Amino acid sequence: MSAPRGDIHGREEIVRLVDGFYGAVRADALLGPIFDDIARTDWAVHLPKMYDFWETVLFGRSVFRGNPLAVHLHLATRVALTDREFSRWLALFEQQVDGLFLGPIADEAKRRARRIAAVMRHHVEVHAASVAASA
Repeated sequence: MSAPRGDIHGREEIVRLVDGFYGAVRADALLGPIFDDIARTDWAVHLPKMYDFWETVLFGRSVFRGNPLAVHLHLATRVALTDREFSRWLALFEQQVDGLFLGPIADEAKRRARRIAAVMRHHVEVHAASVAASA
């Protein structure tokens, strides 16, 4: 019998979520090559940034520094980031949350992830259209 799932209460749960999520991303046939081969993600740097990011998003603690939109816009100049990639990212994130946690903060994490994916996807599409129009 598995242990009951609790909610996300702080940094410890965020680390579990982020580590599990990016483990799934790296193993994914669609997303893994984007992170490992194209972006050449330095996981020792990236993971702590993501812990800070989600701690800021979920708990309002001002620990994250960075510009995720700029990073994704730059990456989109090197690889197609379409609805397919963003949908897969979101599906893996939601699966990870659902597999580990249950509660209002876990639900909020999924809502925020949906919003983040939608905003990123929109800006990447607008940027790609702008680049195509100026070419």
